[in-house]
Amino acid sequence: MATLPNIIRCVSGPKPRSFQVFNSIPSLRRIRHNAMLKGESVGLVPTMGALHQGHLALIRQAVQENEHVYVSIYVNPTQFGVNEDFDSYPNTLDSDLEKLRSLAARFWGDDSIGQITAVFTPSTRDMYPGLKPSSEIDGLGSFVTITPLSSMLEGASRPVFFRGVATVCMKLFNIVQPDKVYLGQKDVQQTYVIRRMVDDFHLNTRVRVVPTVRDIDGLAKSSRNVYLGKRRRKVATVLIRALRAVRTAFLDAHTKRDVLLGAAYKVIEDELQRQEALRPRSRCLFEVDYLSLADPLSLTEVDNVEPKHGAILSGAIKMLPIEEPQEGEDLGAGGGNLTVRLIDNLRLEQITSMLRRTQSDTL
Repeated sequence: MATLPNIIRCVSGPKPRSFQVFNSIPSLRRIRHNAMLKGESVGLVPTMGALHQGHLALIRQAVQENEHVYVSIYVNPTQFGVNEDFDSYPNTLDSDLEKLRSLAARFWGDDSIGQITAVFTPSTRDMYPGLKPSSEIDGLGSFVTITPLSSMLEGASRPVFFRGVATVCMKLFNIVQPDKVYLGQKDVQQTYVIRRMVDDFHLNTRVRVVPTVRDIDGLAKSSRNVYLGKRRRKVATVLIRALRAVRTAFLDAHTKRDVLLGAAYKVIEDELQRQEALRPRSRCLFEVDYLSLADPLSLTEVDNVEPKHGAILSGAIKMLPIEEPQEGEDLGAGGGNLTVRLIDNLRLEQITSMLRRTQSDTL
């Protein structure tokens, strides 16, 4: 039977034709214990549901590297601030399970890869068995805080976000004890926080980061995209267009912060002026939360990018509610009334080799 050398071993016995859904921690631990006794590897893909192609890409990577893949679906209340969108966050469990069944069916006949074995859908009572979880900055409870990473960038705008993310991930890692955990590059700061937590607390798991999945126009896949509607969806590409303008400037050998970020702000200001010139019935306004050019090791801001060292370029924008919805207009979930916050990033070090090739071609 074919296998991928040094990546996975074949699961003993025939593959089951579907996964099991667990909402009980002890039940999930029992199947994990059985896999451990057999020496079979487990990869974890933690999600909050509202699954899209980005999540499915994580699962596809995980089945290449593990005999079993567990997918968690849990909307974690502690990573939402008091005035954030927890109550309106998409709850699509039925369609999520259908997407997972469809994906799992593609793996049934291939013995060289793993399988989706378990979907974990716990309750908040089980995940937070002590005090009721708090979203207050000074709220009571058992939390994991990773500083200073959690207070930068996203953390400056959402002060309890990474506390909640680190806490729920610590809980999931303790419950599942995965050999590997799979995160998306789109949430770049989250990958730094979780890697730091794994290292600092000596957790016996490896963090694997999978590239961002994008629509054809460049917009990063996100569960919050369902709120955009057609009008805001079209303008939302301004963020990736701004980041790509920085990449172009970097490939042109610019390394100074003001020049690089200036290229991004030019794209943003031009788009904002176009929208402001339109009537309220047609326009889509937005605000910039932040743009960052940061050191790839510490995420501290840099004034100059060393080509050999690179940088993390990231940003966040807020797509504001539609001012004058039109009859029959596609407004997305929420009817266009919700502010939609979008994030994205590019890793400039990933294109440093392109810069070197460009320079060598001109010699």
